[in-house]
Amino acid sequence: MTTQRIQFTINGKAVEKEIDCRQNLADFLRHELTLTGTHVGCEHGVCGSCTVQHNGAPVRSCLMLAVQADWSEITTVEGLANKDSLGPLQQAFKKHHALQCGFCTPGILLAAEDLLSRNASPTRDEIVDMLSGQLCRCTGYTPIVDAIAEVAGR
Repeated sequence: MTTQRIQFTINGKAVEKEIDCRQNLADFLRHELTLTGTHVGCEHGVCGSCTVQHNGAPVRSCLMLAVQADWSEITTVEGLANKDSLGPLQQAFKKHHALQCGFCTPGILLAAEDLLSRNASPTRDEIVDMLSGQLCRCTGYTPIVDAIAEVAGR
């Protein structure tokens, strides 16, 4: 097993860790850092459940090696909360019942955060387009769109 020491920031905290060079970022987050909000669904980058932000951009953590996070900034769903309270998107998801089983929710929240950081007032069609990369089998997407649209002020 080949290992490498990496340094990065996760949810605002500096981390330095020796890791297996073959380990993907999703498994590293879940098993080494116990950040279990990142979910692994398809392991092919299709479902979006493993979406995290890498240097401010959404990535599929099942397709990214953990060593690629060296000297970067990672945000997981755990990093969206404001100290002891939910962030605005999380509150809107709760209000609109935009989650059922919750498996896809972390990835959708991080993808929505990215959309809103680039476009503070997306149209419903733009929100739906963003969601095309996120699979949800429970909600039917309407409450998710409503929650994101509320945060966007539409």
